[in-house]
Amino acid sequence: MKLNTHMQAALVEARAAGARGEVPVGAVLVDPAGNVVARDGNRTRELHDPTAHAEILVIRAACAALKSERLMGYALYVTLEPCAMCATAISAARIARLYYGASDPKSGGVAQGARVFAHPQCHHTPEVYDGIAAQDAEILLKEFFAARR
Repeated sequence: MKLNTHMQAALVEARAAGARGEVPVGAVLVDPAGNVVARDGNRTRELHDPTAHAEILVIRAACAALKSERLMGYALYVTLEPCAMCATAISAARIARLYYGASDPKSGGVAQGARVFAHPQCHHTPEVYDGIAAQDAEILLKEFFAARR
């Protein structure tokens, strides 16, 4: 599958999260051969779990399926820049590549805010590609929050 196809799948998950009343963020985890192994959207409200971000959910699902805490060679596609918690989990799982859409000036943990991967304590830094379908992700988020204000 193409890069754009994986991000489009993440956007589908983000839209589904928004339809559930969750902040519309979606993630897709892809194995080294390009197969989608996990996909989900935010479920913090549904699961009553502040850690149930899309990235955490797909990392948990893939690690459980593989019976491994490492996802070396895998790629993560997420519609919004991961927060510090998710960036730390991405590093701990040893994910090889991170592709994300919209930047998150308020809560981002990759290029904004904490910049987790830049810390000397960070044991693994994935390759990072930002701005993938950023406009689509930004519009989705802006429309979601505008409807709630």
